[in-house]
Amino acid sequence: MKFRPFWVVVHRYAGLAMTVFLVIVGLTGSLLAFYHELDTWLNPAFSAPAGNRARMGLPSILERVETLAPNARFQSVSLNDAAVEVWVAPKTNPLNGKPYELDFDQMLLNPYNGDELGRRKWGDLGQGLTNLMPFVYRLHYALALDDIGGWILGITALVWTLDSFVGFYLTLPSSRRHAATTPAKPFWPRWAPAWKIKWRGSACRINFDLHRAGGLWLWLLLLTFAWSSVYMNLSDSVYAPVTRTLLGEYHEPWLDIPDLDKPLENPTIGWRDAYRIASESMAQAARERGVAIEKPVSFRFNPAKGFYVYVVRTGVDIQDKGGDTRLVLDATTGAQKLLLFPSGQYAGNTVTSWLAALHTANVFGMPYRILVCILGLAIVMLSVTGVVVWLKKRRARLVRA
Repeated sequence: MKFRPFWVVVHRYAGLAMTVFLVIVGLTGSLLAFYHELDTWLNPAFSAPAGNRARMGLPSILERVETLAPNARFQSVSLNDAAVEVWVAPKTNPLNGKPYELDFDQMLLNPYNGDELGRRKWGDLGQGLTNLMPFVYRLHYALALDDIGGWILGITALVWTLDSFVGFYLTLPSSRRHAATTPAKPFWPRWAPAWKIKWRGSACRINFDLHRAGGLWLWLLLLTFAWSSVYMNLSDSVYAPVTRTLLGEYHEPWLDIPDLDKPLENPTIGWRDAYRIASESMAQAARERGVAIEKPVSFRFNPAKGFYVYVVRTGVDIQDKGGDTRLVLDATTGAQKLLLFPSGQYAGNTVTSWLAALHTANVFGMPYRILVCILGLAIVMLSVTGVVVWLKKRRARLVRA
C-alpha cells in the first residue's frame, strides 16, 4: 500500500480548509506582537508618563474605581506599567433588580494617582480606533465571534498541529527503490533540496520551494504556535488530557474547580478581605518555597466558580513582563484552593508557561517579538503558496482530463 499519495491528499485538503483562518491569525498575530505599543500609539491618552513616584497599591486603586464608577463592580485589575487596567461589570439596581446599563467594561487609571485616563467597551469597533487593537485581539483568538469563534479556531489549531507532522513527512525523500545497477544515494543528499529555494527557477518552482522549504525551516516554531493555540482554545477537552498523559500533574483553576450551580454575585468574602488574605498567604508561601516576590500583577474575581485569583511576579516567572504565580482563594470561606508557580512545581504547568510565553512573544526580549511578527507573515505566505500549488495541480489534472 502506498501511503504517500494518501497523506498528500490529507495535507492538501487540511491546508485548504485552514487557509482563511490561518491568514487571519497570521496577520493579526503579527500586529499583536506589538499590541501595547500600537494601542498606546492609537490611544496616547490611555498611558501615564513614567516617573519615579510611588505607585498606588491595589486596594487604593479599587477604592478609586468605586468612586469613579459607582454602578460598576470590579471583575479584574491588572497593574501594567503605563496604566492600570480595570475590568468591570454592571451592579444590580436594587430598585428594579436589573443590571445598570454601562457603555464601558474597561477603565484605565493613572498608576501614580488613580486619575482616570479613559473608558471603553473593549473590542467594540463602534467606538472607533480606540478599540482597534482590542478588536484585532478578539479577531485573533476567536474571530470576534466569542465562543463559536473560539471553537472554530480551536479545531483549526488541532488540525494544524496534526497536519504539521504530515507536512514534515511529505518533505522526506521518497523511499522508491533504485535499479540494481544504480547505487542508492545517502539520505541527506536526497533530502537537502527540500531545504532550498531555487530562486532562478520558474515562478511555479519558486512558489513550491517557498512552501516546502519555508515550512521546514520554521517547522518547530510553527508546531509550537499550533499546539499553544490548542491550549488557548481547547484547553479542557484536548490540551489538558494530553498534557496530563505525557507530563503528569497539570493544574489550572478553570479546570480543577467546577462551576457553581449559580454565579456568586455577592461573595461572603469581600475584595478587601480577599486581597489581604491572598497577599498574606502568598507572602508566606513564597518564604516557604524560598522564592522572592517582585511585585503584584493582577487580582480578579470569578463569580462562575466563586473564587478570587491573586497573581504576582516571582523569581520563578519566565515572562519578560507581568507574572503568572497564582493563588486561588475561595470567595465564601477564604480558604486557599490552589497555589500555582509557573515553573519548577508541576511539569505540565512549566511546559504550559513556556508555551504561553512563546505564543504571546513575552520572552527573549525584542528580537523574539520581531521574529513572532515575521512568523505571522510567514504563516500567511505558507497558506497562500499552498493554495497556489493546489490550483496549479488542479489545472493540470483538468487539462489531462
